[in-house]
Amino acid sequence: MEVVVEDVSALTKKVTITLPKDGVQKKLEKAYNKLQRETKMKGFRRGKVPRSVIIKNFKPQVESEVGEKLVQDTYFDAIEKNSIDPVVHPEISDPTFKEDGTFVYVANIDIRPEFELGEYKDIEVEKISNEVSDAAIEVEVESLRQDMAPLRSVTERALEDGDVVVVDFEGFHNGKAMKEIKNDNYSVDVGSGKLSPEFEEKLVGMNNNEEASHEVDFPAKYPNPVLAGKKIEFRVKVKDIKERVLPELNDEFAKDVDDEYKTLADLQNVIRERLQKEKDDRADGDITDRIMLKLLDNHEFEVPSRLVRFEVEEMIKNTEKSLEQNGMDLESAGINRDDLAEKNKETAEKRVRGDFILKKIAEVEEIKVNDEDLDRAFKRIGDQYNMPIAQVKEFFKSRDDLLPFMNEILNEKILTFLRENVKLVEAAPVAEEEKTEETAD
Repeated sequence: MEVVVEDVSALTKKVTITLPKDGVQKKLEKAYNKLQRETKMKGFRRGKVPRSVIIKNFKPQVESEVGEKLVQDTYFDAIEKNSIDPVVHPEISDPTFKEDGTFVYVANIDIRPEFELGEYKDIEVEKISNEVSDAAIEVEVESLRQDMAPLRSVTERALEDGDVVVVDFEGFHNGKAMKEIKNDNYSVDVGSGKLSPEFEEKLVGMNNNEEASHEVDFPAKYPNPVLAGKKIEFRVKVKDIKERVLPELNDEFAKDVDDEYKTLADLQNVIRERLQKEKDDRADGDITDRIMLKLLDNHEFEVPSRLVRFEVEEMIKNTEKSLEQNGMDLESAGINRDDLAEKNKETAEKRVRGDFILKKIAEVEEIKVNDEDLDRAFKRIGDQYNMPIAQVKEFFKSRDDLLPFMNEILNEKILTFLRENVKLVEAAPVAEEEKTEETAD
């Protein structure tokens, strides 16, 4: 086997592999012999079709199958002998059976970037306040009051913030009706922001049976891709306005929420515990995000373009899945695939670079995934989905499923290590001028 390695770029190598005549011809001979034994053609008995006829009819098929097998049998040996460390499956091109009997193919291989590990321990990260305030508990209790309040139709006044209104509406963009933005007898909790704060604000002040047209400018980063960056005209008809009849805030209210609560204080304590856990989880996530941002700032290096493309494709697939849940696709949502790919490219590049940094830290700190880590992860999934651990393990029996799962566990261990070694610092005080500006905004 002859291997020629050329540098296409700092991270891509072109590897041309030539396999000797003897081995190649033996593989071809074996394939043709098998076909000759098994093939039955008009005018010939099974096993009696002449070799020349077999070659004439099956040569492309045989060369394709044998060529694929030759690549599988020799690729890993070739890169190992030439100390090439690929980070993704190669791009195989130009497989050719030469007239001299040899077989040649080209593997374009993306390799692991070489970089010096910069600062990663004792990274300074601002402390995140995770204290649950009494005001936060009051907000949660008030939300429960709103949810449990019976509704009463009103006709003597206009729609107010906090009402529930039943409407028919339809969206238009550039004068054209949008079939995805249309609903009859739709219930809107005005002021909740669940539908769209911009849309809900326009409803305030309308009366029963009133029809109106409202224009809403949606920002480019609006979560709903169908509306993002567009000016939408909403044609709305109010059909019923309902106000909430709020229950009294006392021990009886707490019992109505759930029998487990004897007093209002019991309810407030459970809410405090839940909010505390949520804040603690968010604080951990926020610290992780800040650590990753600092690591990315401390490490600038090029990453393999194919890995970035794969990551972009995964991001696009996630967008498509999200749209599918609402019965849409990219086209119906008005999203150009190339534009979406370009929009996601920078984030994808950071994710790929971040993963290389984490793996480098794992090498230096000798962080690895062991059997105990896997068992804990299997148990966590089993508890989450109420599945026996044996069933969870069966799901990850395939190597293709297990390796990405192990990679997730490894990243979790690395990030836990980094959080344990972070240097928490007090947040810088906000200047009075900045506070004033924030209030004005």
